[in-house]
Amino acid sequence: MLEKTNVDWNALLNRYLDIILDTAGNIVVAILIIVIGFKVIKLLVNFLKAALERSEVDYGVISFSCSFIKIALRAIIILAAVDHVGIRTSSFIALLGSAGVAVGLALQGSLSNIAGGVLLLILKPFQVGDYIVVSGTDCEGEVAAMDIYYTKLKTIDNRVIVIPNGTLTSSNLINNTKQDRRLIDITVGISYDADIEKVKGILTEITQKETSILDQEGVNIFVSSLADSAVMMGIRCWVSTGEYVGTKWRLNEEIKRRFDEEGVEIPYQKLDVCIKSDGTAEKIEA
Repeated sequence: MLEKTNVDWNALLNRYLDIILDTAGNIVVAILIIVIGFKVIKLLVNFLKAALERSEVDYGVISFSCSFIKIALRAIIILAAVDHVGIRTSSFIALLGSAGVAVGLALQGSLSNIAGGVLLLILKPFQVGDYIVVSGTDCEGEVAAMDIYYTKLKTIDNRVIVIPNGTLTSSNLINNTKQDRRLIDITVGISYDADIEKVKGILTEITQKETSILDQEGVNIFVSSLADSAVMMGIRCWVSTGEYVGTKWRLNEEIKRRFDEEGVEIPYQKLDVCIKSDGTAEKIEA
């Protein structure tokens, strides 16, 4: 016969109930640690951001540093919450470390973006507010923000381009606003029948009336080349970087207007079609 076993169900229930309540309490405290910790981190990051802005630190450095610090502090808070639940953080970190290789291989792009962001902050090929062009792509615009993974560009038509930092560090960049002034280089064709000295006088008058040109003595007006159907005249002058686009537009418009007034022809491709009177043949000359 089987011997009948007496089980103290009340003691067993109390025991497991205590374990469940203790675990639930630890989980609630861990959640509170995460919630309160994240709020404190937000306040600290905002305080750090304000302090750096008062110190007139570059905005790209501020944005990147705040993103990095926020992620690092959140990781610490999560580890503290895990430790409070009862999971040994040393084992947890060891597990993360062993999984780190696989995760690192899977996230090579993200890690390269972080490394790229660090390089951009150290080398400073551009800053927030600069207008850059990424060679070989259609990406260009004003640098709006630099985060830990991406750099955001704002285009002239108010679109936002998000570019991985790793892409920027491995690409050729053109910074249009790095220097205080820029050289305007305009080329315009005139007819071979035109008087070169007269044209030079007209172009000189145009540049002298343009107040945004920095150094009138540094203006160069010259024959750039002798093309197949036109004499190419060149104009070079220095303007401040912020006036570059507007000045170039005004000069082009004024050149066309003055050439029309002075009867200076700007050649363009023409086709002369000659048809014989008998209609049996035709001759086309370019």
